Formats: sequence, C-alpha cells, structure tokens
Amino acid sequence: MTVTTAAVADAEITRNMGGKSLKNERRWALWGSYAALTLFTFMFLIPPIYTVTTSLKTSEEVSSRDGNPWLIKNPTLQNFVELLTDDHFQVFIWNSVKITAVVVVVSMVISIMAAFALARMRFWGSAALATGVFLTYLVPESLLFIPMFKIIGAIGMMNNTWSLMLLYPTLTVPFCTWIMIGYFSSIPKELDEAALIDGASYPQMLIKIFIPVALPGIIAATIFAFTVSWGQFLYPLAFLFSSDQMVLTVGIVTELIRGDVFAWGKLMAGSLIASLPPVIIYAFLMDYYISGLTSGATKG
Repeated sequence: MTVTTAAVADAEITRNMGGKSLKNERRWALWGSYAALTLFTFMFLIPPIYTVTTSLKTSEEVSSRDGNPWLIKNPTLQNFVELLTDDHFQVFIWNSVKITAVVVVVSMVISIMAAFALARMRFWGSAALATGVFLTYLVPESLLFIPMFKIIGAIGMMNNTWSLMLLYPTLTVPFCTWIMIGYFSSIPKELDEAALIDGASYPQMLIKIFIPVALPGIIAATIFAFTVSWGQFLYPLAFLFSSDQMVLTVGIVTELIRGDVFAWGKLMAGSLIASLPPVIIYAFLMDYYISGLTSGATKG
C-alpha cells in the first residue's frame, strides 16, 4: 500500500467514524490501559512492600507509635536470622520440602499416565471420563476436608505428614491431568501410529515420544502441583497438631501468634521466606506455565 493509498484509507476511516481519528482513539485506549495497569500494580504491591518493611524492623520499632509505618529507621535482619536458626522453623521448612517433593512426583506420575490413556488410548467412555476428571477439580476443598478428616482418622494417619502426601494429590492430579490431556492431544497422531508400526509398546511411546514433546506442559503441571502443595493452608491446619509435624504455612501462624501477642516482624519475615520458592520458580518458568495452561485450555 502506497503512502497516498494509506492516507486515503485513513481519511475514509476518519469519515466513517464521524470525524474521530483512529490514531486518537488508539492513543486514548493506550493511555487508559496504562492508567489502569499502573493503578492495579500499585494496589497489588502495597501488601508485599508493607511485608518487607515490617520484616526489617525490630519489635520495638514495629510497636512504636512514632514515625511512619512505611519507613524504616533502623533496618535489621534480626527477624530472618532468629527464624532461620530456630529449630522449630527448620522443622517446618523440612516438612514442607519433603511433602512438596513427594506430592509433585506422585502427582506427575499419575497425571502423565492418566492423560496419556485418556488422550491417545481411545476407549469407550474416555471423553466422559476426561471431563469428569476435570470436574473433580472444581469441588471446593472446604467441602472435601470433612470426609477426608474421617478417612484419615479411620486409617490412623492423623497428625502425620504422610497424611498430606496422601491428600494433596486429590487436589493436584485432576488439574495436572487436564493440562496434560491438552498437550498430548496436540501431538500429531502420525507419530504414535508410526511408532506402533515400528513395534513400539505404549510405555515406549509415552517415554520416548510424548514426554519429550510435551515437556512444556509437564513443566506447567509441575509448577501447579508445587504451588498447591507448598502453599496449602487448610489441610495442614485440620490434620496436623504438633510442632514436629507442622509445615511452614501453618507453623508460622501457630508459633508466632500467642493469644493476642503477634510477633509482627517475624511473621512478616516468615511470610517472605515461605513465598520465596514459588516466586523464584515463577520468575524463571513463567513462559512454560502460561503456554501449558493455554494449550490445555484450547486443545483439551
């Protein structure tokens, strides 16, 4: 399109819009978008900023009525040092790491095999079963934990970290399976047909063809399983009672809040430490997570 043709087209568009310029409309839309994004970014950053500033204050400065709560007079890392050297806090961290590692591995093994069967080994009722797997994810965990409480109590696993390793996959497997179904469905059928002709078995197809090709989806599902098991609060609160079995999310609250006394500095420092692993993972693997979710949403 030449410059003259473009100018004529722009003039025609301007006439059709009743005299309004398309460029002006686009410019105002962009300014509106920037203003809205700036406002929401500022609102979302207020809690993290307040958490950081409070974690760097002494207890005396936090409880003092003088000064600005958003400013730090005497910054200190005392809260972080005291938490990281505390035996109870180290146990919380180890329990969270142990539970998360086991849940992620178990969830991914079950999800990959289930998604492969539902997406590629077509059998009677597979489509309905795939939909049912995803619908189970929609059941609120606040309704599930009551029957789970009776089941765990009946098998004698109350106040044991292994109970959470058994329970968390009920939250992670349905969604991870749904993501993997979308990714496996996007792989051309010619690949597995050629593998079958060459004599490959279904386990060989899964390991040598589907897992390498669907690696972004596997990473996305892994991130989801990690986030759910690391940040879970309701189940540990309901199923764990003693300090030696407590996880990080609940242990911070139970150990640092005594009656009406709140150790605000340590609470904020503990919150930052607990949120650090998910932040690091999302910072480096965000692209895989987004691509995995969008693929699962459009092709599943």
